[in-house]
Amino acid sequence: MTTANPVPPFYLDLTDDEIEGLKDRLGEILHSGSLILGKNTEAFETEFAKAMGTAHAVSVNTGTSALEILLRVQGVEGKKVAVPTNTNFASAASIIHAGGHPVWLDMSPDTYMPTVAMLAEAHEREGLAGFMAVHIGGLIPPDFQEQVKYCQDNGLFLIEDAAHAHGSALGGTKAGAFAQGGAFSFFPTKVMTTMEGGMITTNDQRTADLARSYRNQGKGGAKFGNHHTELGNSWRINELGAAIGLVQLAKLDAMVAHRNRAAREFVKVIKELGLNYCDFEHMDQASQYKLIVRYEEDIPVGDMKARFKEQGVILGGGVYETPCHMQPVFADIPLPPGGLPVAERWCPKHICPPLTSGLTDDQIRRVGDAFRSCTASDASHASSHA
Repeated sequence: MTTANPVPPFYLDLTDDEIEGLKDRLGEILHSGSLILGKNTEAFETEFAKAMGTAHAVSVNTGTSALEILLRVQGVEGKKVAVPTNTNFASAASIIHAGGHPVWLDMSPDTYMPTVAMLAEAHEREGLAGFMAVHIGGLIPPDFQEQVKYCQDNGLFLIEDAAHAHGSALGGTKAGAFAQGGAFSFFPTKVMTTMEGGMITTNDQRTADLARSYRNQGKGGAKFGNHHTELGNSWRINELGAAIGLVQLAKLDAMVAHRNRAAREFVKVIKELGLNYCDFEHMDQASQYKLIVRYEEDIPVGDMKARFKEQGVILGGGVYETPCHMQPVFADIPLPPGGLPVAERWCPKHICPPLTSGLTDDQIRRVGDAFRSCTASDASHASSHA
């Protein structure tokens, strides 16, 4: 079965009225001549810090820049930083760009993230300076508070790659507020967007001050002075992006609530079919950027995407089909003893259904029906090859 109106994996959550309001805001920005580091940026940072429960928020041009700045603040040049192999290229690349050395961590098949035991083993073996935790799909692992404590007890800095985790929370703390700093992405596909953009969250004044300097070519003191104190870059968000961010942030709770309602409907079907997925019930709230569904059968992800497409459902990207240590650009980074077998086995064997704040009740039903149909196809495929 095909349909002329497939369920899409992405959705830009802006109403016609919000778009008209942003047109007016753009006119104000252009008439003011203040295109960067103006009142929209300041308001966006203030409101984002409040929403995430941190003392400070510093906007930047991308989530990747947010990570690199946090690493530079920690002085990682020449030092080893643990990072999951199951993450976006940007997580590992930011360590390298900041002068550090990534140390790969494997993952649990239940969470698609490392455990505190994996972190401890890597530190004992490598002598780490820090750990970049990645909240895959907006999930915070059940043992994350133990990971935070391990870092505190052993002198490791901890940075949260919260690119997927806007509004995610565990044990009364929101993603981005657990440790030295958090990095959020506002890429168009994320839970909320500014077109391109990112945000650093922190409770540390020094980190916030240095982040503001690094994003603005390392300038210290007055915003537009020419006194450069750090080797920074041009990593600023623009005023229109910040204005869009304010609109999106105001409806973040509603967008996340809608995603959670859809995710729970999908989980009912997933449980009915006996499929495995990364659970989120241990959390106060999950952003539901991605729902990770694991398939036991050796069916290529491309084949599964084709089957869902036949049912009128377009699957989004996985998290992630190819782990970082298998990417050609990272081929020279040493593997740990025994390799990274869990990531190699399970990264290519999962799918993520469309999960957006724009899903209608009919689309939610259609995704559930597609799971039933495609899983029945799995059973038929497996029996025919038994």
